[in-house]
Amino acid sequence: MTVARGGFLTIEGGEGGGKSTQVGLLCAALRRVGKTVLATREPGGSEGAEAIRGLLVRGATGRWDAMSEALLLFAARRDHVNRLIRPALAEGTWVVCDRFGDSTMAYQGYAHGLGREAVETLAQIAIDGFSPDITFILDLPVEQGLARTRSRGANGEDRFERMDVAFHERLRAGFLDIARREPARCRVIDAAAPVEAVHAAILAHLAARWPDLAP
Repeated sequence: MTVARGGFLTIEGGEGGGKSTQVGLLCAALRRVGKTVLATREPGGSEGAEAIRGLLVRGATGRWDAMSEALLLFAARRDHVNRLIRPALAEGTWVVCDRFGDSTMAYQGYAHGLGREAVETLAQIAIDGFSPDITFILDLPVEQGLARTRSRGANGEDRFERMDVAFHERLRAGFLDIARREPARCRVIDAAAPVEAVHAAILAHLAARWPDLAP
């Protein structure tokens, strides 16, 4: 019997948008409607990718230039996709990922100035242009997002959070431009709203795409 492919869902956005919280809520909602679900993250997810993660999220803000960051991210992503995501989808598992390729486009392509073409080329080389079925971009004002990250306390993985406000403004604009360019895949969610309202908005968009997932 052929197993139906699972859905690949990603949650994106700048710092402090509540991505991890929404990943957990979305996974729980999918399980309630009978789906087998895998929650994962980037950078990371697989053993090799987790080893690379520390190189990217720790240390001085100027530790890498934009291309070096992108190359590290795509090395991690290739391992993540090949060892975890694609096999899970093939088994019918729904995969919910905290960040994926849009973060590389927004952080390195837009905010660091590497450019769209370079990131798109690396994506084609590393993962054959593999992309999510639907992406939820959690959007909120930069200062509000950074205030949220500061309130969480330091965990050592704050290299990008420590970059200047101008970087984060370019980052936010980058995510919104990605959504504008890919309206069939991307849904922008007001992350300044209460957690429950953000979750409800995500579920509404999900049910519009897959009516059988309606709670």
